[in-house]
Amino acid sequence: MESFFDGLTLADTHRTLIRNIISLRVSEDLFNDLSDHHDDWLVAQRYEAAARPHNYFSQVPAIDRPFEEAGWFAAIGFPFRNWAASRYSDGSFGIWYGADTVKTSVHETVYHWKARLLRDAGFEQMVISGDRESITGDRLIYGVRCDAALVDLRPRVADYPALVDLESYHFTQPMGARLKSEGHPGLITLSARCIGDVYAVLNPDVLSSPKIQSCLTYRLTGHGVLVSKGPRAPQGANEAWMCVT
Repeated sequence: MESFFDGLTLADTHRTLIRNIISLRVSEDLFNDLSDHHDDWLVAQRYEAAARPHNYFSQVPAIDRPFEEAGWFAAIGFPFRNWAASRYSDGSFGIWYGADTVKTSVHETVYHWKARLLRDAGFEQMVISGDRESITGDRLIYGVRCDAALVDLRPRVADYPALVDLESYHFTQPMGARLKSEGHPGLITLSARCIGDVYAVLNPDVLSSPKIQSCLTYRLTGHGVLVSKGPRAPQGANEAWMCVT
């Protein structure tokens, strides 16, 4: 591993990255289900503001803030508060993944949606029985600003194919743990699923300004996952944009 890190360079990154997540809905007020009294909502808002992570500050009016804050936590904050094992984390710390393009994000997320989420939820029986058409998922595409000097692993992929192994993360997880422990903000690598770049960010402070760009619908079929632009529509109403096998 020492020889792997020797000679690595940094990529000075100042660009909008693509974050592709399961679609989430937000409520009109974050606290109106806790009490029927407006004064109680204000008290809860003050406590919430005091506990807000230091890297998030909002300048929008209070009436719009629940929507804006929900977008920040969905597009940026969620993986740093809900740790999970992934290519560059063993689950002992949070890591945020973004992509260079929407297409790269689709290839990456379709794999996890189909091969992990659906299988772990017990939907493989539906696939075996031929009831694939009923398995549909809605996605939100965010653009998120990243400003950081990221460790560039892309030149190493040819000599270290384990960086893009389709199944095993044994080589990459210790690498992510080291970068995390040494305080690096993150890394850039090649996608294991398609031609494209993936950004793995370890420090939420380098991410900002999440903005919804579009929404997609994933539908599992006998030919693969059909990806349509726009929210879910009656079966067959969405025109397929791409198909990921």
